[in-house]
Amino acid sequence: MKDEYDFSNARRGAVAPGKGKTRITIMLDEAVIEAARALAEKEGYGYQTVINNTLRHALLSGKKESAETGHLKKGITPSDLKSLEKKLLDAVSEIHRMMEPDVRP
Repeated sequence: MKDEYDFSNARRGAVAPGKGKTRITIMLDEAVIEAARALAEKEGYGYQTVINNTLRHALLSGKKESAETGHLKKGITPSDLKSLEKKLLDAVSEIHRMMEPDVRP
């Protein structure tokens, strides 16, 4: 070990940057994270891998939702809540489907 190190040309960040991936901060519903973690633990993957695979599949499958489903309004009504619960259940089903052996990347 050296007594002194030269950090004048050093850069901040990961020592070995991941190829093809970008670190981001994203806000997700607790139910989505819990479902992804549970599935990841069951299947032996990281939960971020589960979320990434689900998003990749959804984007590549060409599914398009109406603009109104992408935004939540202030003061959610009971019918809005029911709709959101259905979407979360659909997301959990999609996560389970993505983790099937024949769907893995």
